[in-house]
Amino acid sequence: MVAGKELAAANPVAQVRIESGLPHLDRPFDYSVPTGLDDLAQPGVRVKVKFNGQELPGYLVGRSDTSTSGQPLVALHKVISGVPVLAPQILQLAESVAARYAGTLSDVLRVAVPPRVARLDKEYLAAQAAASTQTAGPSTTRPEAAVSRETPGVFQAADAHQPAHPWAGYVHGAAFLRHLAAGESPRAAVSILQGYGTSGWAAALAAAVAAVRTSGRGAVVVVPDYRDLDQLEKALLEVLPAADIARLNADDGPSVRYGNFLRLRSGQARVAIGTRGASYAPVKNLGFVACWDDGDDLHTEQRAPYAHTREVLLLRAEQEQVACLFAAHSRSTEVQRLVDAGWLQSVAADRQSMRRSVPRVLNTADSFELERDPLARMARLPGAAWRAAQDGLRHGPVLIQVARAGYAPSLLCENCREPARCLRCQGPLAIAGGAAVAECRWCSTPEPHWQCAHCSGRHLRRGATGVIRTAEELGRAFPGATVVTSTGDAVKASVGSSSALVVATVGAEPIAAGGYAAALLLDGDSLLRRENLRAAEDTVRRWFNAASLVRPQSEGGLVVITAEDAASVGALLRWDPAGFAGRELALRRELQLPPAVRLASLTGTSAAVEQYTVAITGRLESAGVHLRTAGPAPVVLRNRAVRHSAAEESSDDVRTLFFIPFVHAKEVTAIMRAIRSAQAAKRTSEPVQIRLDGSDVL
Repeated sequence: MVAGKELAAANPVAQVRIESGLPHLDRPFDYSVPTGLDDLAQPGVRVKVKFNGQELPGYLVGRSDTSTSGQPLVALHKVISGVPVLAPQILQLAESVAARYAGTLSDVLRVAVPPRVARLDKEYLAAQAAASTQTAGPSTTRPEAAVSRETPGVFQAADAHQPAHPWAGYVHGAAFLRHLAAGESPRAAVSILQGYGTSGWAAALAAAVAAVRTSGRGAVVVVPDYRDLDQLEKALLEVLPAADIARLNADDGPSVRYGNFLRLRSGQARVAIGTRGASYAPVKNLGFVACWDDGDDLHTEQRAPYAHTREVLLLRAEQEQVACLFAAHSRSTEVQRLVDAGWLQSVAADRQSMRRSVPRVLNTADSFELERDPLARMARLPGAAWRAAQDGLRHGPVLIQVARAGYAPSLLCENCREPARCLRCQGPLAIAGGAAVAECRWCSTPEPHWQCAHCSGRHLRRGATGVIRTAEELGRAFPGATVVTSTGDAVKASVGSSSALVVATVGAEPIAAGGYAAALLLDGDSLLRRENLRAAEDTVRRWFNAASLVRPQSEGGLVVITAEDAASVGALLRWDPAGFAGRELALRRELQLPPAVRLASLTGTSAAVEQYTVAITGRLESAGVHLRTAGPAPVVLRNRAVRHSAAEESSDDVRTLFFIPFVHAKEVTAIMRAIRSAQAAKRTSEPVQIRLDGSDVL
């Protein structure tokens, strides 16, 4: 008896993980199970408990006979729902992710388990109750028998015995599918040649999923955004029944997302597709996890602990011993490191298949083109690019990739070439339209009478040309041609096959039916000059993504690139993403930069970061571990919105970087996590943000 309540006869102690972002509460707490909640209080259900005078939600993660707390136990307050939404393997995965990123389990579960929809919970429990009362027999089948088996069987996909055309030209591609269909767990990295049609990346992933389903196992496929998700779903519907597929995407709405989550939890659906939260999909009898374009920054969770889809799927593949595939048009240095280590097998197209599938690539900055057009180096649209667009319009749509959105996103002083700044908040000035006056990108204050603070000049010039200005110029250069823009909030998923100039910012390129006749990759030097460790890697990835949308050379497809960087442009000219990734990784290893090492950034007030740094350095030195550090240094404020006062212009936040060899990574992250938990419990300092492997830190 506890507090006048009779306890459950068996396993009267429940372990509960409270939903709280406080680090020192990131552990199980014991509660007693009253008799009235015995049937509902099963592992995986949502509960509410009394904690420190508050009523907090949480998850019941286990039950036992006794408690090790040594204190009188408080009874469970409420079981919110009898649906076991937290599967044991997902709990284990979430704990591994929290440990890798020095975060809390609660923060990971916030992404792993969708918000509850009460109506769907009731329908789920009613369906489960009805199914349990049916008489089992050899001729009894459930409504979802076509997609969910009580015992492992063979899924009869529509084209299970037909050749896998998307993988036909890839060395080891057919063998990879055979291993999947045989119930084995191969691990591979593949660079897909085309981004559209029956030989595109979506068809290749669909063929891999269909092969996995022939072995009776489930699959998880994660993509960066909704456009990729729609493309993948369309390809999967060609080889699998719709009932077997469940989308997990927040943009679909809470009811649709949670309903599909419950379908996966019950086994009615066995293939989970979605954005980064789908990495935790509770697929029964999982046999395959895949990630498309892991280099896309959309795969990084924007909230603590800032986990990346790639790392979550790697942990899951290792934990559940399932097949793993990383596919992209290019290759990230992280995947290349796994290939070099032998953890992933490289799957690449043979040279003959590559020549048949990719367009011809021309660089306007090479010596031959410069000899033909000496002014090409100064022109934004050199003669070769103009001719490619003119010829391409005769055969179909032409893609123009630009670096910047807007009209004139960057302005300079005409006299001294210093960046033009807002007189109110010192934010960068920009022009939103052809007839608009300059205004601040931070506070939106117009500056019709701007004056340079350096030379007192009053005239502005464009430092960069945005997509709208580019479309306007092309419309004048090609009179009568249809001009389509895809950027910002007006991103188009696809365009038709008719002639048109499609001007898009990087990452917003729509798919053309039948492929583009030509593509112009402008502003390459601007992309490569960004102050970021991954500027070249990310630029090459964006070039390959755009070039893969162009028709093959045999059909007249042509890609024109205007950048001068020999190494980056050479990767596209040779169509060698793996070679470029290997070169980048070798340079990072020489300099001991990510991903050759892991990176931890500590951000907070100067006093808090110093206190935390001293604590972790002391713990590491006592363990015989010495890490290379950088900082503390002031945090650079980027892309700030509105700043109203001078006090808001300054920040006391600083950042210290730790470069962690992989051999010490597990030990170091555990120490970081423990110190943050201890400091949070004592409340001796302000909180410090810990971020592991942030791609935008360097």
